[in-house]
Amino acid sequence: MRTSILVGTAVLASLSFAATAQDESKPAAADAGLVEVVVTAQRKVESSQKAAVPLDVVQGSSLLSAGLTQVDRLNQMAPALSIEPTSTGNLIFLRGVGNFTVVTTSDPAVAFNYDGVYLGRPTSSTGMFYDLDRVEILKGPQGILYGRNATGGAINVLPTQPKLNDNSGYASASFGSYKHVNAEAAVNLSVGERSALRISMAMANHDGYLRDGTTDEKTNAARIQLKTELTPALTLRIAADYAHNDGAGNGISYYGRYARNPAVPVSAGPVPGSNYYTFIPASLAVDEGVYSDASQAYRQTVPFGPLGSRLQALAPYAYVGNNFYGANAELTLETTAGTLTVIPSWRVAKLNNLGSAGSFIYRDLEKDRQNSFEARFTGKQVGIFDYQVGGYYYDESVNAKINLTISNAANFIDQKLTTASYAAFGRLTAHVTDRLRIVGGARYTKDDKTFQQATIGAVINCLATNAFGAPNCPTAPQIPYVDAPSQYPFPFPATTGAIPVFVGIPGPTNPPNYLIIRSDTTNNQPLKSSRVSWRGALEFDVAPQSLLYVSAETGYRSGGFSSAVGFETYQPEYITAYTIGMKNRFLNNRVQLNVETFLWDYKNQQVNHVGLDLNGRTANFTQNIGNSRIQGMEIDVRFLATRSTLLSADVQYLDAKQQNYVYTQGPGNPPLTGCNVSFNAARAAPYTVDCSGQTSYNSPKWTVNLAAQQTIDMGDHKFILGVDTQNKGNRPIGFGYLPQQTLPSNWTTNAQVAFGPSDDHWLIAAYVRNIEDDRIPIYSSTHPSANLLIAGTTPPRTFGLRASVRF
Repeated sequence: MRTSILVGTAVLASLSFAATAQDESKPAAADAGLVEVVVTAQRKVESSQKAAVPLDVVQGSSLLSAGLTQVDRLNQMAPALSIEPTSTGNLIFLRGVGNFTVVTTSDPAVAFNYDGVYLGRPTSSTGMFYDLDRVEILKGPQGILYGRNATGGAINVLPTQPKLNDNSGYASASFGSYKHVNAEAAVNLSVGERSALRISMAMANHDGYLRDGTTDEKTNAARIQLKTELTPALTLRIAADYAHNDGAGNGISYYGRYARNPAVPVSAGPVPGSNYYTFIPASLAVDEGVYSDASQAYRQTVPFGPLGSRLQALAPYAYVGNNFYGANAELTLETTAGTLTVIPSWRVAKLNNLGSAGSFIYRDLEKDRQNSFEARFTGKQVGIFDYQVGGYYYDESVNAKINLTISNAANFIDQKLTTASYAAFGRLTAHVTDRLRIVGGARYTKDDKTFQQATIGAVINCLATNAFGAPNCPTAPQIPYVDAPSQYPFPFPATTGAIPVFVGIPGPTNPPNYLIIRSDTTNNQPLKSSRVSWRGALEFDVAPQSLLYVSAETGYRSGGFSSAVGFETYQPEYITAYTIGMKNRFLNNRVQLNVETFLWDYKNQQVNHVGLDLNGRTANFTQNIGNSRIQGMEIDVRFLATRSTLLSADVQYLDAKQQNYVYTQGPGNPPLTGCNVSFNAARAAPYTVDCSGQTSYNSPKWTVNLAAQQTIDMGDHKFILGVDTQNKGNRPIGFGYLPQQTLPSNWTTNAQVAFGPSDDHWLIAAYVRNIEDDRIPIYSSTHPSANLLIAGTTPPRTFGLRASVRF
């Protein structure tokens, strides 16, 4: 439960050079102890040490020092957080609560908020990490102030706001390995006595971290804000931003394949699913990428069972071409009764990307539009009570054209999804004494969704068999990626139906060798849900700098849709979290000790995965398949050992177990899983997979963050030396719970040395990240029909120089 400035990824969070960063405020003097961090996590301004919620804060100075340009780098800054970057977006988990998808039909389990505005699509978090005041990471359900789709928690990204009566700015640039170039700058201009304009820009570029050129970055972004005091009591801030990213996007590498073990026939079970398959390593480098010559050669040796042939080379090459833009405002009115805050917003994302997904082609042409409006009133204390009430409206439409091509199958999907969400919330605090407070709150949320989908499905179905009864169609084509079915290089039915293909002359003694099948399906349905979520807490000031709190809070994530026969809809999931925490400062503000214990009860868990629907067709769908219990403890210690020596440690113990985790799958080959599998031919979904007792995804038992920073005073100048390291314990990273998808414990270490004047006017720094040069898998999945195992990894060792100046 780290509520101070975090140190990680060569962050050196409390650098006395913090003035070059976006917050531009001088840190506390050495004899004043540790820096006080101001947050708005509870929709009010307060010290992080006085906020009675589990909270991590990363200040803007730390983000700049770390060269953090995308949300996935937050992994190393908060022990509770795990982020898996994929070719289609970021998969975010907090203590095992998250989701394996960014498809349009599924909502995130961890809410992402930018400048006070909830973003419905995880892909929209691109191009926001520059000129920031701070990032707040709230752990556990946020069902009162942040609402639906925050079962795991929330990430709040807060830009630096314009400062009145101030003309200033900063610029920073870094250059490093992999042709890495990062630059950002901001200028704050006073416009009269009561207004200020702030203009910020950033660019981030580096070559691919994989040999095939993927896992690169090419991002450009800009933001403009105008803040004005219309009257002494009325303040208006208007903001607009734009970001564009292109390149090849995040890539993956082959780790091997699973071959069906014919010695293990399908049985009633339960049988460990991995018994049905034998893993054969690929003998490729983990940084190869799937498009390299070596990987393409390997792919073409892989048997493709559905056709009795071998896989063809993967094509076309990946690309990204996404644009994000939006505008929002914040109107604040101070009255004698309290403060009224109104936040309207409008955002658009236009996506045009093609990625290798699970080693098959996934193309997404999508437009997302959302409008939201929030109004809340924070009342001043009346008697022993203060309160906060508000209302929220969210309107979203998603129009997507998706092309999914998997060797012998393809889907052309045209989707339209709309969401209208309404909420009313309130929070009441009773100041029973000067030291004891009782807090209660509730939120009512109503979600109305509609889903329209038209799908054209293409399948090559082999009818011929060899002497062992396996498919044998070596001359059958594999389905190439095309933009429309009319472009296929073979005859394709004009409507739902099949075209038989013969080898030789058709006749009664020469049946078709294979079928080219087209299936058109539509899905048009609404889905409604509503929920009251609540929070209750006790807060007690044990001492002037010691806060004890106990809380219980609930949250829920709304249901949704899937494009799979038999799994068309799924229901909301729910979580209840119990927390006991204590935040302390000792020894004249030089030692911080924060402790949090937690217990989360997670029910009706939504899990998205690729599998077989009731027609035996490969599909991506979500099921309510699990209940889990998540419990543990986090201890954060920060120690200002001397005026120039800062030490920190953050240790999380996490016991996250799937208590009841069972799902079904349609007919076909046995599911590729490390969990127990049972078979019942009489059921439409004959396979039942039981993963009960497994560790929750992305949930290492131990996570340890350590950091040290030393400032060397040289009169008018100073050196600042820093090192940080993180250890994560064993953890599963793939939906299948396969043995190869469980990572061993690993360390990642970073270091930085900086030099600059004592007045913090400029700074030059040299850094190295991932000193161990370990490419740690962070995302893993399998090809749904060829059973290839793939994984995405962390960046390699990188190094470079950074220069900053403020004016």
